[in-house]
Amino acid sequence: MAVVVDTSVLYALVDAADAWHGRAAAALAQEVEAVIVPQATLPEVCYLIGSRMNAHREADFVRLLAESEWRLEPLTDADLPRVAALMHEYADARIGFVDACVVAIAERIGAVRVYTLDVRHFGMIRPAHVDRFELKPGSL
Repeated sequence: MAVVVDTSVLYALVDAADAWHGRAAAALAQEVEAVIVPQATLPEVCYLIGSRMNAHREADFVRLLAESEWRLEPLTDADLPRVAALMHEYADARIGFVDACVVAIAERIGAVRVYTLDVRHFGMIRPAHVDRFELKPGSL
């Protein structure tokens, strides 16, 4: 099995001043399942790191990913109809493209756990393969 990581947790890992930094880092360091990073999160998290910190921290994040055992998971052509359906279904809640990609990838690979600080959005989404996602930081 695997776990999927959302932008918010990736950002918290990089920003030591983030309130969730220590808890997110400790939880992922202890994760026994494969950690999946949807490629769709990378532009968003890199933008946040670069604009809130600096370009060196952004490059450090990319190096961290390259040196980690985490697996980047691309969005496939087959994921796009599900992404669009999620965006339409949850349009009132403003579920955007990246969050919908995280969900579609989690569904495709059968992941039940999603690491996210966006509990409001991910908590309302009903995935196709389970009743609900198990959301971390619930226990971070």
